[in-house]
Amino acid sequence: MLATPEYLDFTDLSRDEVHSLLRRNSINLTIDEALTIQTTFLKRPPTLSECILWSIQGSEHCSYKSSRKYLQNFVTSGPQVILGPKEDAGIVSVATDHHGRRYGLVVSHESHNHPSQIVPYEGAATGVGGNVRDVCCMGAEVIAVADSLRFGDIAQPKTTWIHAGVVSGIAGYGNPLGVPNLAGDVYYDAGYNENCLVTVVTLGIVPEADIIHSYAPSNAQDYVFILVGKPTDNSGFGGASFASAELHADQHEQNKGAVQEPNAFLQRHLLKANYALFRQLKSQGQLQRVGFKDLGAGGVACASVELADAGGYGADINIDWVPTSMHDLHPAVILCSETQERFMWIVPPELVEMILHHYNEVFALPAVSTGARAAVVGKIRGDGIYRVTSHGQDIVHARASDITKGLLYDRPVVMASKFLTEPELPIPPDFNVVLLQLLAHENIASRAPLIEMYDKQVQGRTVIEAGMADAGVLQPFNEERYPEEIRQVGIALSLDQNPRYNKIDAYWGAVNAVVESVRNIAATGATPLALTDCLCFGNPEKPEQMGEFVASVRGIVDACAAITLQDFPAATLPIISGNVSLYNESQTGAIPPSPMICCVGQLPDVSKAVTKHLQQTGSLLVLVGARHAECGGSVYYQLFNQLGSQLPKPDLQHISQEIHAVVTAIQQGLVLSAHDISEGGIAVALAEMCFKNNVGFCVTIPGDLPVDKKLFSESGGFVLEVAREQWQRFQAVFRERHVPIFLLGQTQGDPLIQVRNQEDMATASSYLIDLPIIPAKQAWENGLWEKLL
Repeated sequence: MLATPEYLDFTDLSRDEVHSLLRRNSINLTIDEALTIQTTFLKRPPTLSECILWSIQGSEHCSYKSSRKYLQNFVTSGPQVILGPKEDAGIVSVATDHHGRRYGLVVSHESHNHPSQIVPYEGAATGVGGNVRDVCCMGAEVIAVADSLRFGDIAQPKTTWIHAGVVSGIAGYGNPLGVPNLAGDVYYDAGYNENCLVTVVTLGIVPEADIIHSYAPSNAQDYVFILVGKPTDNSGFGGASFASAELHADQHEQNKGAVQEPNAFLQRHLLKANYALFRQLKSQGQLQRVGFKDLGAGGVACASVELADAGGYGADINIDWVPTSMHDLHPAVILCSETQERFMWIVPPELVEMILHHYNEVFALPAVSTGARAAVVGKIRGDGIYRVTSHGQDIVHARASDITKGLLYDRPVVMASKFLTEPELPIPPDFNVVLLQLLAHENIASRAPLIEMYDKQVQGRTVIEAGMADAGVLQPFNEERYPEEIRQVGIALSLDQNPRYNKIDAYWGAVNAVVESVRNIAATGATPLALTDCLCFGNPEKPEQMGEFVASVRGIVDACAAITLQDFPAATLPIISGNVSLYNESQTGAIPPSPMICCVGQLPDVSKAVTKHLQQTGSLLVLVGARHAECGGSVYYQLFNQLGSQLPKPDLQHISQEIHAVVTAIQQGLVLSAHDISEGGIAVALAEMCFKNNVGFCVTIPGDLPVDKKLFSESGGFVLEVAREQWQRFQAVFRERHVPIFLLGQTQGDPLIQVRNQEDMATASSYLIDLPIIPAKQAWENGLWEKLL
């Protein structure tokens, strides 16, 4: 252990010498950033620990230094938003009891992309762990996780290796926690060959009055920092700055040290201990006198400085008091290591002994996991200075606000022109064959290889499992400890983004991601309430990559502004949480622009929720959303190795009324099943509705399009199943909102998928598609399994 702090003095060095010094010490700062820290923030040479701390806290991952300017365009407040994206997770109100008390759905949305590319199991597992902690530290009970994954070309062995590790990691961490996996999506595209995406959403519930904030409360002088959990080691050291750099194949081995090591069973124990402490603090009226934060990026340093500065304070942290599991760790490693399964409290002095006893004695952390414990590591100071000592020496001494605000860039932006054209494809001779090929395609086929790895029913809240509908549905308050009047409330969750659309146009790709996630929620009968996002892009130092980011943000802003809240027509869809992941790029290039969108919604009565499965014979099948010549980016074009140019462009003037009409019809009990139209077009949507209950259909698709585009265009919309006796009431709902609908046909007892040719309905050859359900279902069920073998 070093007795005196190491200083890096850049004063008399050339820029090349500064660069060399930074690289020699593995500090991910630019030359100008290092000089700014010395000349502007500190006005003296920085210590090695200060340089490392700024490289983490000032990274894209923590400070959003390239994206902050554009994220300010998001609407983050609204009548149902309890907490926007200011702390570790956002909160939206989903229920109100008879006393006017609101109950919040806590949502965190994070990515763990670089770690999962290098060490897939550990990267994905720790991504789940950190996301779960983000929700817990708001005082919430964790009730669900979900994942949105992007992998490379499925024909490459490396892709299947990464896929297996990531899915096993998500299951290997989420399942032991006793948290159901509610929803998700996955795409395979060569654009992710060297940079997979692993984004995770976690949900929790908390009464509004019981929220714990991730900042020091007012009048917090002399408050104490308590570190809880696993002893600190060197795992994950530099993880945040590692996540803010391009991946290089020749650095994979050395980058493995930046990936944390997971221990799901310790985290489960910590969750139980936290829940018990929440109850104890509530009973004592102390919830508003404490702060609580997950230790993620930057470890002890970032958690403590953010807790302090967010409350307007500074802090004194003594690294010698931090429990460790390894000898002779460098002070900077102890300070900034991203060791998993750790939390930090900021509490008044009179609560310290109670909290230490709670974790160390009542929940016996030292006996549960070697070295785990709760320990005091510092205290608040009122002058705004963040000071860290090791063996009596200052290794960090700076203004807390200078550390947390990081650095801000106004990157050059170039909107690159793309010269794409529509392919001239011959009309396929047999649409039965095309439909079977689409159903077996890896981006359409059953997600059972993933879903069957996850626990979906644990906790007893799941109403609609992943894969049964376009969104997962939970009944979060179905216990006697909640007021009876909110026990029937349901919540829905969906995730979406189509990389092929984004390859064509970043703006419309983002619009589609928002609209599709909202449609998924509506198709269950839930009212969309809020979005979260994980914005995954390439290198922001390249103007074209920054241009894609800016275009995508504009698409999200415009799509959100077009969708009003059903109960508050003057308000539009807010964004309550999320993150930005840049530098998803390697020597082979950047990933496709990837705005990963999550939507959450609410059902007043969860028993009204519907799945995508046809329920009975003789019912009517109705189309919402006209078909257009929008096969650009479609899976149909992908069959012919074509991308195209005419991607779906949702009608933002009318989308809100369409969504509200569908939700109203379902909540009034007028719809038996519902499915949104997306990958594979209306032909695939209809086929997928048949499989579970073996109910066939015969339909005619209206419109003047070429037959292949009519069947497989991915213009958004819905297919709804309506009982004949509800037809008049159903029509009235859509007529009131001026939303056009099209009667397609009906379900039938014959287990056949039949689509008639509108141009020739008088002969037996009039069917464009005439296929038994069984072979179609087999193609869909086996398509992904066979490619992953």
